[in-house]
Amino acid sequence: MNKKRQKKQGKNWKKFWKLGVDEFNTQFLDISKDGELTVIEGNHIYNLNDLAHKFGTPLQVVLPFLIEDRLKDLIGYFQAYMKIYGYKGKFFYHYPMKVNQNKEFILPLISEGANLETTSVNELWIVKKLWEGEKFHTKIRVFCNGPKTEQYLDLIEELRGKGMNIVPIIEGPEEIERLSKYKGDVGVRVDLSIKADTHWDKKFDRFGLSEKDVLALPKIKNLKIMHYHLGSQIKTQKSIIDGVKHAFSIYVALQKVHQNLDTMDIGGGFGVPYEKKKFYTAKGVSSKIVKVLKNLADKAKIKHPNLAVEWGQYIVAPSQITIYKVISKKNIEKANARAWYIVDGSFMNDLKDTWAIHQKWHAIPVNNMTNSVKSVWLAGSTCDSDDKYTAGGEYILMPDFKDGDQYVAILDTGAYQDALSSKHCLLSAPAKIVVQDGDAKVIRKRETAESMGKQFGWNGDHK
Repeated sequence: MNKKRQKKQGKNWKKFWKLGVDEFNTQFLDISKDGELTVIEGNHIYNLNDLAHKFGTPLQVVLPFLIEDRLKDLIGYFQAYMKIYGYKGKFFYHYPMKVNQNKEFILPLISEGANLETTSVNELWIVKKLWEGEKFHTKIRVFCNGPKTEQYLDLIEELRGKGMNIVPIIEGPEEIERLSKYKGDVGVRVDLSIKADTHWDKKFDRFGLSEKDVLALPKIKNLKIMHYHLGSQIKTQKSIIDGVKHAFSIYVALQKVHQNLDTMDIGGGFGVPYEKKKFYTAKGVSSKIVKVLKNLADKAKIKHPNLAVEWGQYIVAPSQITIYKVISKKNIEKANARAWYIVDGSFMNDLKDTWAIHQKWHAIPVNNMTNSVKSVWLAGSTCDSDDKYTAGGEYILMPDFKDGDQYVAILDTGAYQDALSSKHCLLSAPAKIVVQDGDAKVIRKRETAESMGKQFGWNGDHK
C-alpha cells in the first residue's frame, strides 16, 4: 500500500467535516462506514443518503428531538445558575413564533415548557387554534409584540376574555391609551440607546419606545414586563451582557413609577455558530447573565427581577437540515473555486438569508464523505445570478465525484428560512419530513406545478 493511500485511510473525516461537536451543534451527526452522513437520536440512526433517495430532493429534514433537548438544556442552565448564585427571580422561556411557525416546531416546544411570543394577528390566530385544539395549557404565557392593528388588539382581548395569559407589549405611543386599560398584565418595549455586534442597523431603529419616552410613561398599574431586543445573531457575549447592564438601569428607573414591574425580557438574538467556528455558549452566557443581574439588583437594593428570554434561532436553527442533489458540474478557470456544483433547488427561494444577509452556512456532503475533495461553489436552479452559495467569495469543499448521485446538506436551516422562502421561477419548495423515534414521515409534500400555479391564479380557467 502506497503512502498516499495510507494517508487517506487514516484521515479523521468526522473531525474534517466538524461533526460530533457540542460547541458546533453537530453532536448528533456522524459518518457511516460507507461514508454517508447520519443523524443519531438515542439508539436510532437515520442515514440521510437513504432518506434523500427515498423521499427525493430538495428535502428538509426536521429533528424534533433536538428542539426538545436544546430547550431542556437552556431552561436547565438558567435554573441551575439561579440556584447556585442565590437568584430569587424566576426564569421564563418565550419562543418567538416568527422564527419558524411550523407546528412540528411549536408543539415540541410548548410540550417542554416553552411560553410563546407573537408579532402579528395571524401568529396569534395560531395560538387560538392551539387553544381550541387543547394543545395549550392555561399556564402558557403569550407576549404580543409588534405594531398592533385593530384586529390584533381585538384578538388579544378576546383570548384574554377566554382565560388565556395574553400579555400585550406596548410598541408605540398610539397603543398606550388602549393598553393602559387592558385587564391583564402589560409590557413595554424599550429601544436601548446602545449598539450591539449584530447584523442589525441600530443607527435609526423604529422598534419600541425610546428610553426617554419609556421613562415618561403615565403610571400603568398592571405594567409588569420591560422588554428589549438588541438584534439578531449577536456575535459576542460582551454585547449580550452590555445590553443586560444597560437595560437594568432603565428597569430600576421605570420601577420607581410602576411598582408592579417585576420582569425583564431580554429578547432574542442569541447567535448560532453557522460557520462552525469558536463561539460563545448558552451555558456560559446564562451563568454570566444571572450573576450580573444578581449583583446589580443587590447593589440597587431591589428584588431580583424575573428573567425572560426569546432565543428562538438558538433553539430551532440546528433542528432542520436541507438536502439538495447535484444535477450539473461546470469547471471554472482562474477562480477561488474549481467548479460550480448546480443543485436541484434554489438558495434564493429556500435559504433566503443566503441572498438577503449573505449568510454563511456549513455545507457538507451527504454521501461520498471520504472521497477526495475539491473546492467548489454551489448554484441553484433559477435563472438569477444571485442564486448561489460561494461562502463569501471563497469556496467550500465537496467530494470530487464522476458517476452516480451526489447530495449536499446545508445545516442549521430551521430558523426563518421557511417563513422567508419565495417562489422564484416557480421552483418547487422542498418536501419536508420529520424523523423521530426511529421513523421518517412526510409532513409537507413537494409542491407540484398545479399547486404552485393556483397560488398565482391558475385555477383551471384558461380563458
